[in-house]
Amino acid sequence: MGTGFSIDTPLRVARFGIASVVSLVDDILIERVHKHYAKIHGRDFQAIPQSDPDARAKRITAYFDLIADLVDGQIAAIKALPFEAGNDKSKYFELLPESSPAKHGYLTYLALPAGSEKDRLARELNQQILPGSIDGNIMTKLDRPEFEKDGTPRPAEFSQSKAAWRGYSLSKVRGNMVMSAGINPTLYGYLESFPDFYRQAGMPPVKGLILKVSDYRSSLVQGRFLAKKGIEIKEFRIESGLNCGGHAFASDGYLLGPILQEFLESRGKFPEMFEPLITAYYRKQGREYPQSAMNRDIPITVQGGLGTHGEMRRVLEYYGLDATGWASPFLLVPEVTALDQATRQRLADAREGDLYLSEASPLGVPFNNLRESTSEQWSRKQIENGKPGSPCPKGYLEANTEFTPVPICTASKNFMKRKLDAMGYEVAPDQAHADEKVQSVYVKQCICDQLGNGALIQLGEMKASQPVSVCPGPNIAYFDRLYTLREMVDHIYGRGPSLVPANRPHFFAKDLKLTVDYFVKQAEKHQPGDAKGLAYLRVFKGNIEAGIRYYREFVTLPQFLGENMPSLAAALDEQSMRLAEIVHQYLPIEEMQKIDGDFQLSLRPSSLGNRPE
Repeated sequence: MGTGFSIDTPLRVARFGIASVVSLVDDILIERVHKHYAKIHGRDFQAIPQSDPDARAKRITAYFDLIADLVDGQIAAIKALPFEAGNDKSKYFELLPESSPAKHGYLTYLALPAGSEKDRLARELNQQILPGSIDGNIMTKLDRPEFEKDGTPRPAEFSQSKAAWRGYSLSKVRGNMVMSAGINPTLYGYLESFPDFYRQAGMPPVKGLILKVSDYRSSLVQGRFLAKKGIEIKEFRIESGLNCGGHAFASDGYLLGPILQEFLESRGKFPEMFEPLITAYYRKQGREYPQSAMNRDIPITVQGGLGTHGEMRRVLEYYGLDATGWASPFLLVPEVTALDQATRQRLADAREGDLYLSEASPLGVPFNNLRESTSEQWSRKQIENGKPGSPCPKGYLEANTEFTPVPICTASKNFMKRKLDAMGYEVAPDQAHADEKVQSVYVKQCICDQLGNGALIQLGEMKASQPVSVCPGPNIAYFDRLYTLREMVDHIYGRGPSLVPANRPHFFAKDLKLTVDYFVKQAEKHQPGDAKGLAYLRVFKGNIEAGIRYYREFVTLPQFLGENMPSLAAALDEQSMRLAEIVHQYLPIEEMQKIDGDFQLSLRPSSLGNRPE
């Protein structure tokens, strides 16, 4: 969700029991939003200057403390309300899924006549009003070291991710840390310093750890690494590699359906894999890991590209997952996310061709982008004025040391000028006519700053003329207007008319197409004689083909209402042909046919998925 879009989402929806995640990348943005809400609610605000040695951690702690206090106040206010149509108490229960025991109790309450039984049930329902989890997110690899003004490196605990971890961990908020983008051993080692993530006196940890993972192997590797530190995984959160917002990771051609299948078949192994390591850690610390915590079923969830109630039922009922995550569609729900009106309307108007996987991120990772965003327009204007690049006001993505001993950002004026000089350009050429090497310099955008501008504009803390970067997932192309929270929730739970067209492709079909798109780009870049690159492409293609074989059987299953299975069947033929054509055009066919191993998964027994509508 970028750095700004969910910056205040807990204050908007946690009182309705809805969980949300706040990015911890931009502590300057966090400080400004903290000040904004402290003023609105009459709270004391003590600015934490950049000169403070631990400014980043302290800002994060202070903001989450404020969020915790305000949400607690919201929950208390809801509990004090009567059960009346149209107020937040009724809304809390009305938004719940039909499967919720609390929802069932609420409907029972409404049907009861006035009297002692109704009063008793009202008291019980009041106790069930709980806030949604207030979580923080760290991209683990985004762990830039900090330097003193004279260039001297600061101690490791002041690095970007460790300071963010410290800030969230020391806050009073009860929630989870969501860690994404792979393993960071030094950060994982730092976790041992924070008791909130461990059991105390046999009680569950105060804060949980959620790992975003790309596949089953990733969950095993990271889970074991953390188990050796005594950390229990609160949840494994599978994310589609490419059918998601923000930075995208192609997962070596593994498709989402086979990934979910492997979790279905193998999730029962987690206790035997992790618990002996956790138990050994506790024993080494002179403590006992409680027997009651053994054989714990770790929740598995999925996010990225889900767009209909039928697709949600598929992953919950067929693959046995515990929950689903929805992000990009909520960029079109003003009640939930912080984004300026102009950008929100651009997203509502956007279609498939307006959303693309760009090279805009200075991290060098593919980045989902919106064509003609004001950030893109601003970057182009800088080039046209002969001053390409950003002044780099925040520096969170400073990682390049090609020209300087202290890292700088590849989207900055500093880097672009040096790079263009090194390439022999005294004056930067116009972007439209620049050669490929120059384009690769110009394409970088100041996302660490401009991803937060939409939130500040919407909150009235920034002029609307400032550039806004936005990173929606491709799924947003099928949502075409702004929605209320109730409309979006009812769409998710299948309680109202669908908000997407009936011909919207199945999210497995979209995931397949995006994965083949990515393979095509890599194949086009392949240079003859690059044996390592060819081996990568061979494995990538083999994994796609294995996934296609899996889907050939999958599409014969009965579909859930609103699940466009025919679109997946058509995609299998279309993408198989594309794969063959691109290999014939760009790659040595004989070499590409040398597939090591054969990735095969059987379908879940059809009786568990045989739910025709």
